[in-house]
Amino acid sequence: MSTSPIAKKMKSTKVIGTHSGTFHCDEALAVFMLRLTDDFKDADVVRTRDPAKLAPLDIVVDVGGVYDPQSHRYDHHQRGFTEVLGHGGYDSIKLSSAGLVYKHFGKQIIAQRLGVAEDDANVELLWLQLYSELIESVDAIDNGVNISSSKPAYALRTDLSSRIKRINPNWNEPSSDEIFDAKFAEASKITGEEFLSQLDYFAKAWLPARDIVKAALEKRTSIDPSGSVVVFEQSCPWKDHLFSLEPIVTSPSPILYVLYPESDAPGSKWRIQCVPESPDSFVNRKSLPEPWRGVRDAELSKVAGIEGCTFCHASGFTGGAETFEGVLQMAKKAIET
Repeated sequence: MSTSPIAKKMKSTKVIGTHSGTFHCDEALAVFMLRLTDDFKDADVVRTRDPAKLAPLDIVVDVGGVYDPQSHRYDHHQRGFTEVLGHGGYDSIKLSSAGLVYKHFGKQIIAQRLGVAEDDANVELLWLQLYSELIESVDAIDNGVNISSSKPAYALRTDLSSRIKRINPNWNEPSSDEIFDAKFAEASKITGEEFLSQLDYFAKAWLPARDIVKAALEKRTSIDPSGSVVVFEQSCPWKDHLFSLEPIVTSPSPILYVLYPESDAPGSKWRIQCVPESPDSFVNRKSLPEPWRGVRDAELSKVAGIEGCTFCHASGFTGGAETFEGVLQMAKKAIET
């Protein structure tokens, strides 16, 4: 058992166990999440691989070779382990210790953070969204699942798992149980800051936008009979909501463009943005016309035949005009092109 302050400074009657030595993002995050729950709030942490020392602990994550929620054992390394989230279509990535803790305790944590009942409909929405945006990638990386089936176009080393990996002592630095434990405490804190930051964003900014997007989708045929143009009276996070709501809000044709003001200031300029093929895609359902791309101001107005154009991005994914009427005309012409 570790002799570091993590194990000595008892703040709770409960004790969380995880493995000693080199740590990863999944157990660092799992421990942080557990400490947000009523049962394990501020619980002490013991880091060891000794089965005899793990056996009496209240809960054990990422070590021990057992997955059994009844006895609070949450390891995923054992032969035959196949557990997935199993909700919202997330059934292809096996869970890490972070995913296991999130599956069983995530809704409780979210409900407490929001101050609502665990069966509140918004808790389910946020639970799935935060899994998609944060936890799933931690699960995938820990289980060795590549982000792409082909060669990646560029390296990505700024993700949370990579950041936590670098907190471990370097090969040419001193290391001991005490040093590893201190570093683990630092890592767990960082994962927690990311977890709570994302949860708060989705609860306070992303979720309130859902009603705005839904209302805009429901009246889009009044903007253009095709139903291909959606107008937001204010800028908001719209992509995730559009893709989840579009199948249940019928339309004569796919949504191609969204229009929104650049700011809340009176007389604000307006933007047009293409709807991508998926929320994370850089490929548009229909890009703005090629002759407009990379052209600005009066020259763009002349090329497009629309008064007050301000710009069109070189890739054709977005553009702008001085007024709402201007971007609406850009959308209509783009549909016809």
